[in-house]
Amino acid sequence: MLRFVTTDKRLPEKRPAGARARDFHEIYAEYIADKAAEQASRCSQCGVPFCQIHCPLQNNIPDWLKLTAEGRLEEAYELSQSTNNMPEICGRICPQDKLCEGNCVIEQSGHGTVTIGAVEKYITDTAWQRGWVKPLKPLRLRPQSAGIIGAGPAGLAAAEELRRKGYKVTVYDRHDRAGGLLVYGIPNFKLEKDVVERRVQRLAEGGIVFKLNFTVGRDATLADLCAQHDCVLIATGVYKPREIEAPGVGLKRIVPALDYLIASNKKGLGDAVPEFDSGALDADGKDVAVIGGGDTAMDCVRTAMRQGASSVTCIYRRDRDNMPGSLREVANAEEEGIVFQWLTLPKAFLGKKNVEGVRIARMRLGMPDSSGRKAPEEIKGGDFTLDTDLVIEALGFDAEDLRALFRAPDLSVTRWGTAKVDSSFATNLPGVYAAGDIVRGASLVVWAIREGRDAAAAMHEYMQAKIAKRSLEAAE
Repeated sequence: MLRFVTTDKRLPEKRPAGARARDFHEIYAEYIADKAAEQASRCSQCGVPFCQIHCPLQNNIPDWLKLTAEGRLEEAYELSQSTNNMPEICGRICPQDKLCEGNCVIEQSGHGTVTIGAVEKYITDTAWQRGWVKPLKPLRLRPQSAGIIGAGPAGLAAAEELRRKGYKVTVYDRHDRAGGLLVYGIPNFKLEKDVVERRVQRLAEGGIVFKLNFTVGRDATLADLCAQHDCVLIATGVYKPREIEAPGVGLKRIVPALDYLIASNKKGLGDAVPEFDSGALDADGKDVAVIGGGDTAMDCVRTAMRQGASSVTCIYRRDRDNMPGSLREVANAEEEGIVFQWLTLPKAFLGKKNVEGVRIARMRLGMPDSSGRKAPEEIKGGDFTLDTDLVIEALGFDAEDLRALFRAPDLSVTRWGTAKVDSSFATNLPGVYAAGDIVRGASLVVWAIREGRDAAAAMHEYMQAKIAKRSLEAAE
């Protein structure tokens, strides 16, 4: 260990930008064993591991880096998966530059961060290849059952934790595949779908029942599920797109980011997608403008380039240093030919039937707002027009109306429409819990996994308390 002074930081080989921008394959190659061990050996094994502290899952990062450096990969995998239900997925899509790697001590000392995400991905991919990922098998079976609404990362993590404890678990999801945004929202060049599918298959083989194409509120109400199960978790995520308010916003070919990404991912999975085939959600041959500065916006601009767009421009009202998304993703997009219009804001959309252009104001950063970030201000007389055939709005997501959707008028929600929970993720309805984006708002996959795990622990305590109460009443 402690080789950061003599060994430079090296990420896995990245495919050339010109080649990777023409397909949807992942852009990074795999580490070879020697290189993974070498990079893991750069860890300083610091007394206060800021990488672990700033990981939402509190992963034991220094320990599994040490095991990797020593060639003890199976032990490294066992340690990694003990705190994370999907380490190979987090290794691919977590914004490590803002979490573990961004807080690495040797990065702050000028030696370049340990490549934590790439090593995490390597460890678990190796575990799958060598058969170290064991089937999900409860040590004992319990008679109680749990229902999980939503097969995204929070729901899948909770389902696995509850099944480990022996509960009967049924996962309900509106889509025809489990995985949520891991399948439909994140492009293949960041997360190929077989990586998600093997996780889901392991859960199904472990006894978890998946009821897909199932819409709560249509096929059953929340009350119906509560009657069927001893405990229910709401883990639906947030899907309602935020829209910009500007003249011309009703023109055709101004589309929400999630509609665009879902269409692209479904097409890649071989599904029939009429909106894509008609050209409405296909960027091929078009001048594309994407509005927003988060990771979803980066997914959209890079997808559009791969679909064969004539040009792709990202419009963001702040500058590069103040983007909410991963700067690593911004760098990948720039390499692939994406044009960024920093400090710009759409004022109007132009066209007769379809959008033909965007009238854009130039901005500058003024005084900090209530969040502490500098607020963008318009520069008078700095307007210009950008020609475009397709505009994608990537402005974030809000919660759907849960009470109406689930036909559950008594469910408490916050003023933002998210589920209102206490410190144990319990809602106001007995036996009903909520976790993930539907609680915290649109956030990271790693936070969804963390909250799914925590909610499952609380549900376990709740169901065990019910058994204890019944036993006490029977004894009396």
